[in-house]
Amino acid sequence: MEWFREEYSVSDKTEKVQRKVVNDYIINRSYWGKGRTCEQMNRAMNNSICFSLFKREEQIGFARVITDYALIFYLADVFVLEEHRRKGLGRWLIECVLDYPPIKNIKGMLNTKDAHSLYEKYGFKILDDPRSTMIRRP
Repeated sequence: MEWFREEYSVSDKTEKVQRKVVNDYIINRSYWGKGRTCEQMNRAMNNSICFSLFKREEQIGFARVITDYALIFYLADVFVLEEHRRKGLGRWLIECVLDYPPIKNIKGMLNTKDAHSLYEKYGFKILDDPRSTMIRRP
């Protein structure tokens, strides 16, 4: 699918992901992706639904969804490059993701350190008992 707004577009076509842009941002500039390798990121993108945000042909944002298509999805690796922020593009990217038919009507989850107010606008809530969320690290 593709969505259009003025000179911007969002695409779910994995082959359109400009992996150098995504890898550079997530591995080198994000707080959550430091320590990942390009190989890990490429494998993750190959096995996820990828949403690329473009200004004309330039990739300026990204989001990735992991899902079983039946019960739950996990939203990850969401970003808009700094120079393109404050234009409502992050909100639009999230709206495109949440309107995506294969996941539109299933439960979603995510982790964020600094964007709670953005995601709360779309129905995400902080868990009452965060102790129920568990993680296993290799």
